[in-house]
Amino acid sequence: MVWMDEDTRLIDLDFVNAYLLKAGDGYILIDTGIARQWSRLENELLQAGSLPAHLKLVVITHGDFDHTGNCAELQRKYHLKIAMHAGDVNMVKTGVPVKRNAKGLLGKLFLGLGRRLGGNFHTFQPDIILQDGQGLIEYGLPARVIYTPGHTKGSIAILTADGQLFVGDTLSKRRKLTSAAFIENEKELHASLAVLKGLKARVIHPGHGKPFAFEELVALTE
Repeated sequence: MVWMDEDTRLIDLDFVNAYLLKAGDGYILIDTGIARQWSRLENELLQAGSLPAHLKLVVITHGDFDHTGNCAELQRKYHLKIAMHAGDVNMVKTGVPVKRNAKGLLGKLFLGLGRRLGGNFHTFQPDIILQDGQGLIEYGLPARVIYTPGHTKGSIAILTADGQLFVGDTLSKRRKLTSAAFIENEKELHASLAVLKGLKARVIHPGHGKPFAFEELVALTE
């Protein structure tokens, strides 16, 4: 686990990030990593003091297996509430990913390997359906949901009141900043990027790679 600041922690789960945010007297987890990293995720959450009783909500940025891989186990073992957008519910209920076009060599490679990288995915039913503009203050976090379809139909971002923006796979920064490596709807992705650029954010936390300054997104021309 890597401290970003006193209220935000990055949990590195192989090639994907999860984030643990302080939310009042508890915590909110953004994304859950791949299924074969369950033990690591659980240990990180226990060490942080969010489990067994202080994790108020799990927010999913989109339905891909590398972000939802431990949702079923969090529900089963800790009775946690999972929240996500309606657009990706069918993915997690059936375990069937949506069809997308890959961008670049990395995207094509990842799309080809698919779930083999993540272990056994267990389907689940989300407890809460999030909508664009919905606030999270009832869970102790001054933040709101930003609907960002394109990578998937149900992709969302979370913008906190202090300017932290969690974007899932809409943006990544491994070696350089890029938009989604594989795309369900390119027109929607470009529209979502425009929405993100119009926000008043300070730092962006991607699902893959390192956090980066908001100004880097503004300069992105993809």
